[in-house]
Amino acid sequence: MSKQAAIRLEDDIYTRLQALASKTGRTATFYMREAIETHLEELEDTYLAEQTIKQVNSGKHRTYSLNEVERELGLEN
Repeated sequence: MSKQAAIRLEDDIYTRLQALASKTGRTATFYMREAIETHLEELEDTYLAEQTIKQVNSGKHRTYSLNEVERELGLEN
């Protein structure tokens, strides 16, 4: 199942998108979907990493050394 979404684009972006669609015979919707699908994982990774860094820097989370992790998991030599 798919859902519909509406977005607002700056005039120059909209014009470029329409020109690309016209030149290639594809729809503007195809290219918007393609852009979202291509970059969504990258955006998720970036924003989630930034959130984690903020939490670590705020002192809410403790960081562990490799030795501590290995010891906790029973992986030390």
